[in-house]
Amino acid sequence: MKLDPSGDRSLYLQLADVLRAKIEAGEYRPGQKIPSESQLIGEYEVGRNTARGALAELRKEGLIVTLRRRGSIVRSDEEKTIVWVDKSARISARTPSSHERQEQGIPEGVSFLVVQRKGKPEELYRGDQTDVQFDD
Repeated sequence: MKLDPSGDRSLYLQLADVLRAKIEAGEYRPGQKIPSESQLIGEYEVGRNTARGALAELRKEGLIVTLRRRGSIVRSDEEKTIVWVDKSARISARTPSSHERQEQGIPEGVSFLVVQRKGKPEELYRGDQTDVQFDD
């Protein structure tokens, strides 16, 4: 598919749209590597910044993860951890530090889910692998 440089959407967003559609159609399955920046540049005749921007957009949306020395892969819908909390718990999200990201193997674009219960230490969960349920 050709991208439209004169279109009203940025090229990197057009490329992200194409890749997203391929993921949703099952052309790229969970755990499967998607084309590298260099491959995207060659296939879609775009610049490096366009290819990088498209991949960054998909990472931001949580559709892909980029792993050092492996490239970008489609995120799998792994079984999620269910965290049960009562209504007095405080729930927030925060970005992991680069040290936390490296130490815990958290890909770029994934936040921590922070659960604070009265009188207990803060609990951190990977936001992409956690669902919160409230006790009745």
